[in-house]
Amino acid sequence: QVKLVESGGGLVQAGGSLRLSCAASGIVASRMSMNWYRQASGKEREWVANVRSDGTTNWSDSVKVRVTISRNHARNTIYLHMSNLEPDDTARYYCKTPFRGDDYWGQGTQVTVSS
Repeated sequence: QVKLVESGGGLVQAGGSLRLSCAASGIVASRMSMNWYRQASGKEREWVANVRSDGTTNWSDSVKVRVTISRNHARNTIYLHMSNLEPDDTARYYCKTPFRGDDYWGQGTQVTVSS
């Protein structure tokens, strides 16, 4: 059974940094395409960044330069490192992976950036 659990969100001031975690079970995260999405209140969910099985990473224009992704194979965990946070980054952040024809999502972790 595939399970993704996000953590690391919280309240941070503008200009601050956070590291979000996505702990996976039932899959080997480093062999998957792991994606981060976010959804702000009243808005549609949007793709933020991903890391592919070959290690290549991609970011949306809205977070480019301010975001990096890393993987810890021993912990089977993906990290989203965000810096220079802005109030517009306030959202619930979700981890997602496609696996055997289905998409698996975590429950999300809330990030709130105060101005």
